[in-house]
Amino acid sequence: MASVNLLVVLLVGTVVGALTGLGLNGLVSDFYLAMIAGVLATIVAGIVRNTVMTRLGTEPDLSTRPMLMIIYSAVAIDRRIPLRVIMYSAVASLAGSAAAVQVATESELTSSVAIGTLAGLFAGILMTILIIVYDMNPRPPGEIQHNP
Repeated sequence: MASVNLLVVLLVGTVVGALTGLGLNGLVSDFYLAMIAGVLATIVAGIVRNTVMTRLGTEPDLSTRPMLMIIYSAVAIDRRIPLRVIMYSAVASLAGSAAAVQVATESELTSSVAIGTLAGLFAGILMTILIIVYDMNPRPPGEIQHNP
């Protein structure tokens, strides 16, 4: 299931970046185009990922479990990533967008679609890294870890 998360974020981020580059062709400079494409790609990819994982994700088979396990499973299943992770990803996408402009400049790519695609891809990569880190942390938010 984790690979589906990453693929959704990367594909949606790249497509949104390309569409943003296509839509803003010639209206803004390459730097601002990459920034807008990266932030838009991150926000849209986060929303699409949450929608896909909550609506299309596989549910556990609850027919053979005792009632207590059914209640626990219903409470424990939460496939959405919180809004703060999406916001952290949007801030991180600014670095990915700047890197996209640098890569496009060094590669002599002048197409706004190419710059938007790179910005969306790099923003998606940074978002997947943050999703992996979020998924690795088993503690619920707000729980204080005590070090003796």
